[in-house]
Amino acid sequence: MAAPGNVNRYELDLDKNPANHAPLTPLSFIERTAHVYPGKLAVVHGARRFTWAETYARSRRLASALARRGIGVGDTVAVLLANTPEMYECHFGVPMTGAVLNALNTRLDADAIAFMLGHGGARVLITDREFSDTIARALDTVAAKPLVVDVDDSEHAGSGSRLGQVEYEGFLAGGDPEFPWQPPADEWNAISLNYTSGTTGNPKGVVYNHRGAYLNAIGNILTWGMPQQSVYLWTLPMFHCNGWCFPWTMAANAGTNVCLRKIDAALIFRLIREHRVTHYCGAPIVHSALINADPALREGITHTVSAMVAAAAPPAAMIEGMDRIGFDLTHVYGLTETYGPATVCAKHDEWKDLDVGRRAERNGRQGVRYVVQEGLTVMDPETMTPTPRDGETMGEIMFRGNITMKGYLKNPTATQEAFAGGWFHSGDLAVMQPDGYVKIRDRAKDIIISGGENISSLEVEDVLYRHPAVLAAAVVARPDSKWGEIPCAFVELKPGAQASEAELIAHCRVHLAHFKAPRAVVFGVVPKTSTGKLQKFILREQVKSAEAIE
Repeated sequence: MAAPGNVNRYELDLDKNPANHAPLTPLSFIERTAHVYPGKLAVVHGARRFTWAETYARSRRLASALARRGIGVGDTVAVLLANTPEMYECHFGVPMTGAVLNALNTRLDADAIAFMLGHGGARVLITDREFSDTIARALDTVAAKPLVVDVDDSEHAGSGSRLGQVEYEGFLAGGDPEFPWQPPADEWNAISLNYTSGTTGNPKGVVYNHRGAYLNAIGNILTWGMPQQSVYLWTLPMFHCNGWCFPWTMAANAGTNVCLRKIDAALIFRLIREHRVTHYCGAPIVHSALINADPALREGITHTVSAMVAAAAPPAAMIEGMDRIGFDLTHVYGLTETYGPATVCAKHDEWKDLDVGRRAERNGRQGVRYVVQEGLTVMDPETMTPTPRDGETMGEIMFRGNITMKGYLKNPTATQEAFAGGWFHSGDLAVMQPDGYVKIRDRAKDIIISGGENISSLEVEDVLYRHPAVLAAAVVARPDSKWGEIPCAFVELKPGAQASEAELIAHCRVHLAHFKAPRAVVFGVVPKTSTGKLQKFILREQVKSAEAIE
């Protein structure tokens, strides 16, 4: 029976107060770890070594130096940095002031950088001298010039011009290692700004909050089953969705961050062997590089290495390859708007008894929601009704929960569209399988409609990857007078490998309905983003240009 007057007696005189409620923020992780494990190795970069006590002090120095220049709540601090200790420190030092961290993609051109600096209103820019040429051109077109802090990385042989009046170490020297930072007044406050790829028009600024960053950092540990004090190799760029929240994850884990400026298979294997790296993340192209590397490079690695892969659908051949070299692969999926990974293909013990092909099929699905995400479903985007669990009916993947973005900066229309119906619309088309696992079929814009039949470009790509000569493959629609559209494959072959157009088309016809097989194959380097994602929009433009010429 309810209390008299339907009053909930548990909410009477039991209010939030400083003793029983604190805003969630990932900044608390580094404070705790520096207190509990002050002498433990936190960051490794070549010959440079920093303990957790030192990393915490350096982060507080950065916060203090920024605060002394007037940086505070609501301000934006942009960074264009490689995976170095400075980049790691920025993930703590910038939000300690109440400001928002805007990590910029190091592969972008000057125009894109200029747009982001202007749109985000960056008051400070911390940049590695390797990227000074790009930054100099970008700053020429930015109306409100930010304070520029240059980073000289002693582990990088390259050089570039100094653009600012102060270098990072000098900047830190002027800061207080005991800077009295405070948690945000509200955990909903913004912690970071990340821009989408912007393949159709200007990129959108995705805003994260302290609560979501805290939860996804913990979610990474829970979902991956990371042991305390793991050793994490930074193959994933920290600028990409704030490194999938792993800078904060590793602080909570009290682990060790091994920095890596650029992807190089030989160096990766050496670092894994030297530091006994236990975990690393990356797009399929990163794992493929390791699979196809000289086996001699793996010699001496006797411990288990856990790898996390994220993509719309990593090819089965890559999953099989990781199994072959003995790396334990976990497949996750997410978007910039979901703080990086928001689903995981949670494994079952009985899958171990399946043959490698069926095991790869099970592990290649996008799976189920992250522990810290509240909702995942596949729905008809028009009616907002869930699709049946038949593995056939396509709908759009939708998310809701604490690891979904606040919204798009200065873009209320796009924000409202993304959240229509109370769910975040991913734009990815998928089916819900009988066991409740999600399987992506394609991006909405990547479906090829040929003669009225839908062809999943990802399905065709998966078959192409199974050919032993194929290193990378991307399939897009090519206009056709008879069929409307036909599949056109862009293929990058492995070094020293050979294959003809006819051979690859025949290979696809063995595994697919003939109408799904590519009608044309273009050989060459397949364009990729800095995180290894295939840039299909470039290939679509190439197809359109070729059509216009013909």
